[in-house]
Amino acid sequence: MPRAHKESHLVKRIGWLRAAVLGANDGIISTASLILGVAAAAASKSDILLAGVAGLVAGAMSMAAGEYVSVSSQSDTETADLAREKRELSEDPEFEKEELAQIYVQRGVEPHLARQVAVELMAKDALGAHARDELGISEVTTARPVQAALTSAATFSVGAAAPLALVLLSPSDFTIPAVSIGSLAFLALLGFLGARTGGAAVLKPVLRVTFWGALAMAITAGIGAIVGTVV
Repeated sequence: MPRAHKESHLVKRIGWLRAAVLGANDGIISTASLILGVAAAAASKSDILLAGVAGLVAGAMSMAAGEYVSVSSQSDTETADLAREKRELSEDPEFEKEELAQIYVQRGVEPHLARQVAVELMAKDALGAHARDELGISEVTTARPVQAALTSAATFSVGAAAPLALVLLSPSDFTIPAVSIGSLAFLALLGFLGARTGGAAVLKPVLRVTFWGALAMAITAGIGAIVGTVV
């Protein structure tokens, strides 16, 4: 009797992990950049905090709406493809059976065996077989708009809270260095956690997220300093 073997694949996390990393990364970078831009313009600490809080709320709402609309578009496309596939299965099941068999042949299965596999899979769940092997739609990769929206909004808020906390905890004279260094440290930690959760190597994600974060904050702080001087 074969021994039970249960596997847990990390690809199952890809839907919520992508939204979580994107949300937290945007929260840290956009809020830290906003804070640095306002601080570089010689604003008071209360103005910096006000701008940061406004950025947190607006950003979280924007992330939720953007993710929902974007992932809903993917979901609509999947639904339309499944409806068309269901209609084709109803109108010409033999053609669809042969189409599925050819997919397996292209993957290296012997033609007779490929057709037998197609017949048996379609006897159990014809639409599911075509969705998975022809369209590439599965339970793991299917679009989940509400999950993506809530995850992005929540993680954006958590990420944005980090530079705001640095403003509150640091003396006014050290706001810019504290937020810059602290936010880069948070970004590095985010890259590390995202890589470990997804089972990937750590170094490249950490370098990638800190580099782009540093670039965004430097540009925003520079623009803030220029505008502050002019105004």
